[in-house]
Amino acid sequence: MIESIENIAIQIGPVKSALVATLFTWLLTALGASLVFFFKTIKRAVFDTMLGFTGGVMIAASFWSLLAPSIQNSKDLYPDYPWMPAAVGFLIGGLFIFSLDKLMPHLHINFKKEESEGVTTTWHKSTLLLLAITLHNIPEGLAVGILFGAAAHGMEGASISAAIALAIGIGIQNFPEGLAVAMPLRRQGVSRTKSFWYGQLSAIVEPIAGVIGAVAVIHMQIVLPYALSFAAGAMIYVVVEEVIPETQRDKYTDLAVLGFMGGFTVMMILDVALG
Repeated sequence: MIESIENIAIQIGPVKSALVATLFTWLLTALGASLVFFFKTIKRAVFDTMLGFTGGVMIAASFWSLLAPSIQNSKDLYPDYPWMPAAVGFLIGGLFIFSLDKLMPHLHINFKKEESEGVTTTWHKSTLLLLAITLHNIPEGLAVGILFGAAAHGMEGASISAAIALAIGIGIQNFPEGLAVAMPLRRQGVSRTKSFWYGQLSAIVEPIAGVIGAVAVIHMQIVLPYALSFAAGAMIYVVVEEVIPETQRDKYTDLAVLGFMGGFTVMMILDVALG
């Protein structure tokens, strides 16, 4: 089946492939958000475990799908400094999300309204929560698009199957993300329909970021190793600044760590087996 998907991706090209792949990740976010039509609440233990799983997937994807091919490709471009593009891109990616984090008003899951970050605003808590997950999804979409673009260039260490594996991994961890937005809104008394709408809307930025990432690396091949590590740095920043702290605010920290290890293992297997 993977071979069939690879053939389709080759036929339609990297940009359309990135669009289809990130639409898939958005769809799984919507499926997660749709659970609000059946449940009004979810146990905190389950919630923290799923968040931990999300962090594990993102950390594993950052290395195997992004940093490793960046370093491998740099050996020919910079034989004396093969680590340089990965290091520079990684730091710039983290600083990019850091800047957005300071400028964009948002509120992390499980945090109180007065703990919102970014510029001061009177926006509603649901809007701030939506923006937090949207910020989270930007590097994920970029990562998928950049990897499809890198594979189209025949970049060493990057392949269509690796890009597909990354999209599958991100899609899997997007399922609890959709739930993570929709369920708190439902608990606050927001209607099921509106809770679902906000939940799925949080990932609509992924197809946009995916297309931008693919187009950018196709037209600027020299930036490929930097672009891959940029996406990795952005994702690592999100995990350390947002995902992990959210799992450590209750008594289920051990379950969150186990979820993290499970997510890391799943993404590692996907990337090594398919990539």
